[in-house]
Amino acid sequence: MPHVPIPISAPISLSPEVSATLREGGAVVALESTILAHGLPAPGNRAAADAIEAAVRAHGAVPATVAVLDGHARVGLSAAELDRVCGGGLAKLSARDLGVAAGLGHDGATTVAATAALAHAVGIPLFATGGLGGVHRGARESWDVSADLGALARTGVLVVCSGVKSILDVPATLEVLETASVPVLGYRTDRLPGFYRRDAGLPVPWRVDAPAEAAAVWRAHTMLGGGAGMVLAQPVPAADELPADLHDRLLADGLALVAQRGVTGKDVTPTLLAHFHRGSGGASLATNRALVVANAALAAQVAVALAAGR
Repeated sequence: MPHVPIPISAPISLSPEVSATLREGGAVVALESTILAHGLPAPGNRAAADAIEAAVRAHGAVPATVAVLDGHARVGLSAAELDRVCGGGLAKLSARDLGVAAGLGHDGATTVAATAALAHAVGIPLFATGGLGGVHRGARESWDVSADLGALARTGVLVVCSGVKSILDVPATLEVLETASVPVLGYRTDRLPGFYRRDAGLPVPWRVDAPAEAAAVWRAHTMLGGGAGMVLAQPVPAADELPADLHDRLLADGLALVAQRGVTGKDVTPTLLAHFHRGSGGASLATNRALVVANAALAAQVAVALAAGR
């Protein structure tokens, strides 16, 4: 049954295209905006925004980039609004920050957790991102765990990503997802992808080999999964994978840098990603962009399969 968009007076605005597509039961893919505002530097982030949305359209779905602008949550951005997101100065908003930013009239880019909340609220069942947040290294002392995991535990959305960011404690992150009853599927792989690397060193619990299979699993999960989300993890394209020796050296140096500077909380990930950018001569940015575009394309294929099966 097609989803009926929320009233226009509600604090979430849908673009006319996204609203019409949902009303007609068509395929829509939500896209987070933190990667544009905080993950990829200008001016390349604006071109990346176009490439990500184009990948969704190329496979028959409608892109819905999500952000908060002028204190209003927006699902589906115009070209001018994408310019604002990519122009700098936006806060990084997790799910807990959405009401604060809206109440104060601020601008903000949405993380996985915030995007999941807004996508679910308007009836978009899946979205694409780069790497999933998770349990940070040293979390036994810092208690630093990404809100992404809690959001997936309570929000019925399918997240297409390139696995867990390799800068995190990957085994602990998988344990938390298991405890939260969030299934993790590998797309055409038996190994858990690790963001910059195709293999994070762990097996993936389940595997699917076609968008239709992922759609079938998601349909069944929505009936039997108790309301939790699901992760569909696709490895970065082989040609764009960061070399293992470079990755391992940058990770070790980056973790030492974070400890030396006393960086904590939501600043850890952008600090480490910036270190990868500098230390790799920009190669990590090319990897990041390639995997996000690939994930957007896969998400669109799954969205089309879901729409066809309604």
